[in-house]
Order: sequence, then structure tokens, then C-alpha cells
Amino acid sequence: MTMLKLKLLGASCAAAFVAAAVMLPQGARADQPVLNLFTWSDYIDPAMVKAFEQQCGCKVVETDYDSNSEMEAKLKAGADSQYDVVVPSSYYVARLEAEGLIQPLDHAAIPNFKNLATKFQNPTYDPGDKYSIPYQWGTTGVGYLKDQIKDPAPSWGLLFNPKVNTTYPFTLMSGSGQDTIGAACAYLGYGFACDTKAAWVAAAKLIKETRARKNFAGFVDGEPERDQLKSKLNSAGMVFNGDVATSYADGSGKDIGFFLPKEGTEIWVDTMAIPAHAPNAKLGLAFINFILDAKEGAALSNFNDYSSPNAASQPMLADNLKAELVSPTPADFKLLHFLPPLSGAKLKLFNAIWTAAKQ
Repeated sequence: MTMLKLKLLGASCAAAFVAAAVMLPQGARADQPVLNLFTWSDYIDPAMVKAFEQQCGCKVVETDYDSNSEMEAKLKAGADSQYDVVVPSSYYVARLEAEGLIQPLDHAAIPNFKNLATKFQNPTYDPGDKYSIPYQWGTTGVGYLKDQIKDPAPSWGLLFNPKVNTTYPFTLMSGSGQDTIGAACAYLGYGFACDTKAAWVAAAKLIKETRARKNFAGFVDGEPERDQLKSKLNSAGMVFNGDVATSYADGSGKDIGFFLPKEGTEIWVDTMAIPAHAPNAKLGLAFINFILDAKEGAALSNFNDYSSPNAASQPMLADNLKAELVSPTPADFKLLHFLPPLSGAKLKLFNAIWTAAKQ
């Protein structure tokens, strides 16, 4: 790291230290600022956490969640005054902003913003990057056991068509419901990014019919579903590409297949945001700037096997991140869609339809 980078990081960390509203977990000194990180499980290298602690003279306390809806529920219950950084997916940013759960970012405190690839700046889900900064990006697809389901057609029909899979147990994604509603919409021809009442109702009807099938094994979110496939507790479900890539890298998921459904599926960006009443927002900004460093951005992707939005990190990425599973081809990109952000009355309607689909 150059002396200039050290000076910039030192200045941001010093400002955060002075402004710290210290919450003291076990092991933290009375004079030590604390960063409370609320993120997806297994989503940052512990070595990176230690590096940030050393450079900022702080303590990082990490709490994990498995879905955006779980994160949102905790913030609404008062955790927006407990955490300094959260990691919502792109389609959730507008929702959290509308609910007053996240605060605008001070871009002057994030000089490494310049490292972001242009295509990830000023996104439609958060114009001007006002409330969020990209962290990682990836896709949602179908994972299946290759030794049980032989060469399936790349279609959502593996989950929704009872004639395609009559025997093997399978799951659908839980969480906020937009992923699963989107998948059902795509299978029915409405498109993955469906956003009308008629499409949602039709998708909910299909989900209820799917739930009634004897081999439906329940609603399970992405990483837990990957783990169930590894353990062969079920045979197919909705998973995130990076979770599958990690299981390939460590050899635990050699029997798992993955495809992007031909009817269309999700491209998502996980972002970094600061809760509305964060106890140490300035330290949160320092952490965001740390993640956007070229070297740290590469270390992040090399650890969790997801794609990096950091242009400066690309030369340092591991070779396995260049595989089609992690880096979709131009043909794959034609299948990928962002989920539409929902808020207000439209969000209320969607939640009612999703709740009905699960009952």
C-alpha cells in the first residue's frame, strides 16, 4: 500500500475514531471504536476484518443474516441504531430508503469510489449512489444434484412443472419473495422482472400449486439451499452462483449442477449502506472506503467467489472467477434482469400476494 493510501485511510479512520460512539463488546477496549457490521453469512474474509481493525485501531463486531427480509425486519425493530454498515441487495435499497432505515452517504469520505466500474455507478436502483455503494454482484439460478437429475433442460420447469420432476425433493427461495415470484412469472411468460398485480397473482397461484406437490420440500434461502444440496437433503432449488462456485473450489459441491433458466433470471448487486441511526456512521464510511480499495476488493471476491464491481481489482482476481459460472457470457447476460424496486402501496400489495402464496 502506498504512503498516500495510508495517509488517506489514516485520516478517515482518525475522523471515525474521534466521532466514535463506543459500544463495547467483549474484547474491546474502552478507548477503542467499534464497527457493527450486519451482513450475509460467510461474505467477508476474516483476514480482511483483521486488516481493517489494525489499520483503523477499531474492533469489528459482525452479525449475519440469510435474507434481505430478515435484515429489514431487524432494522425495523430498532437495529438501525445498532449497526454501522448493512449489505442490502440492489432491489432492497429503495425499500429501505422509503422506510427511513438508511441514511445518505457522504461521498467525500469515500475517495475510493473512483475505483468502481462505470457500469456500476449511478444505478437505476439508487440514482447518484446516494444511499448505497456496490459490494459484490452475482446471479440467481437453479442448483441440482447431477447424479439424480440427468442433464435437465435449463428451465424453471425443473421446479414448477410437475411432469419434469415427479420424484426428487426440491425447494423454492423464501426471504422477501421477489426472487420466487419473479421465477414463477418468468416461467409463465410474464418476465422475471414482473411488476403488475395480474402477473403476481398468476405467479402466486403457481407457487401454491407447487407447494401442494408431494415432493416439495419447503422454502429455503440461497446459501442454506446450497448446503442442503451438498448434504443431499434435497435435489433442486434456487441458489446463488457464488455459493456454488465456493463449493466447487473447496470440493464440497462436486455433485451440484447449476444453470441460468432460459426464461430469464436475476442479476443482483449487493451493496453497502449505513443505517439511519448508526452509532458510528463515520467508521462505517471508512469501512466502505476500505472495501473499495483495489487490493481489498480483489481479496473480497477471491474469498467468496462472487464477481467484483471494482474495476481496479480486476487484474488481481483469481482465475476461477473468470469461469462462466461467476462471469456470465454475453449470451447469459441476455437472460439476466434486475428485480424491480418496490415501495409504498405497491410493496404492500406485493407482500399481501406473497403471504397468500405461502399459506
